[in-house]
Amino acid sequence: MNKLMEITEFGRSLSNDHAPVVSISVFLAILCFCLIVGHLLEESRWVNESITAILIGLLSGIVILCITKWKSSHILQFSEELFFIYLLPPIIFNAGFQVKKKQFFHNFLTIMMFGVIGVFISSSIITAGSWWLFPTLGFVGLTVRDYLALGTIFSATDTVCTLQVLHQDETPLVYSLVFGEGVVNDATSIVLFNAIQKIDVENLDGKAALRIIGSFFYLFTTSTTLGITAGLLTAVILKTLYFGKHSSVREVALMVLMAYLSYILAELLELSGILTVFFCGIFMSHYAWYNVTDSSRITTRHIFEMMSFVAETFIFLYVGMDALDIEKWKMNKLGFWTSLGIYGFLVLLILLGRAAFVFPLSVLSNYMNQCRAPSITFKHQVVIWWAGLMRGAVSIALAFKQFTYSGVTWDPACATMITSTIIVVLFTTLVFGFLTKPLIQHLLPCHGTNNNSSREPKSPKEDMILPLLSFEESTTTNLLRAKDSLSMLLDRPVYTIHSYWRRFDDTYMRPIFGGPLRDQPEC
Repeated sequence: MNKLMEITEFGRSLSNDHAPVVSISVFLAILCFCLIVGHLLEESRWVNESITAILIGLLSGIVILCITKWKSSHILQFSEELFFIYLLPPIIFNAGFQVKKKQFFHNFLTIMMFGVIGVFISSSIITAGSWWLFPTLGFVGLTVRDYLALGTIFSATDTVCTLQVLHQDETPLVYSLVFGEGVVNDATSIVLFNAIQKIDVENLDGKAALRIIGSFFYLFTTSTTLGITAGLLTAVILKTLYFGKHSSVREVALMVLMAYLSYILAELLELSGILTVFFCGIFMSHYAWYNVTDSSRITTRHIFEMMSFVAETFIFLYVGMDALDIEKWKMNKLGFWTSLGIYGFLVLLILLGRAAFVFPLSVLSNYMNQCRAPSITFKHQVVIWWAGLMRGAVSIALAFKQFTYSGVTWDPACATMITSTIIVVLFTTLVFGFLTKPLIQHLLPCHGTNNNSSREPKSPKEDMILPLLSFEESTTTNLLRAKDSLSMLLDRPVYTIHSYWRRFDDTYMRPIFGGPLRDQPEC
């Protein structure tokens, strides 16, 4: 009998030891199934990869609920560490590595207005609206910090659905603005969220608001500087040591590890890892990528894109499963209509918050860049507004970070906000995501043949003729050049800055860090 009991205990311990392996195996099988279904639905007018992953996650959650007798709907336990440390870095790094830098920096001022100023406007509207509306619905229990965090949580956009429909070559202006704003928006939301966690919410005044803004710009500047430094350091190492003469594997490994190291260092220094790894990716693709062998160039692009794609699919799969988490729904003490009212008001605030900055800032951008062709038309503005209505993994991760303690929801109000976030993410992704492709096809028909939208404005000849100040010339000549340069800067700031940067890049940066000169083809 004792022998039989020992065998039984051994079998149970063996089963418990293998439980994580079984869970991971099942999740990977579902992930592979999701990739296959996404491939089969590639030409669908209504469904894209994000929606496919969420729907399969919902179906998988229902099956798991039935198997576990309505105890759990997911296989793996979501945590902010899993998201911020393992899943987010490859997504953001690939975004910076694959971006068309010329278009991105050509529209840099507009992107920064949308991604930074827009987050502040949207966060203010969502915070004020929820602060006023929730108590009228009978929902109480949130603190001042919770309301401020809500503004940033629901201001974080997810533009994956729209970017899967838009094409860089066919609609370069809209794609550049949507893509750039999406990345900067997520980074700004996380930086602002972290700044809110550090302030004294009991003594909110004008000085506190200035401290939030000051903390935000400090984190923004230092995080960007760290990312640029990591990218340039990688370029110098690759160019100096020339790893490719022995093994291209070391080149690829160094780029991956340096990118991840920059993200981890930013997190350790309490900076924004998203901004750091994004600009690290931009500068790696601008300099370091040209210091490796041809085979390494092809390999790095495919590896980074694959890692980003798998991470995104993983996140949306889990979102679908977590939507059916019974424990969170049991802790929600609100009635059906009250909960429905909260969901509806949150979606309405998201719509208003985004419209409040997209359309006015687009008009301002057109005024500031009157020489740009084409301008941001009203149809473009509608697409940009629609592109940012979807909420995704960043919103869920921030909600878990704000409303959970040690991975467990400990308050009914917190559980309500987590379930509300999941419902809003599901609704915006499925409903707005389903309508994204038909809307873009209706507003931007035959954009592949629209030459005006893809035509890049040409800088006038004087942009390239005006040199930098020279010590070899007379003071009068330098003053005249400085005056002409200043007038150009005031009249056409974007083109002037871009022109001087290209000259500085060709003269000083590329000879040191690598990359083709202007008269050589750039990939």
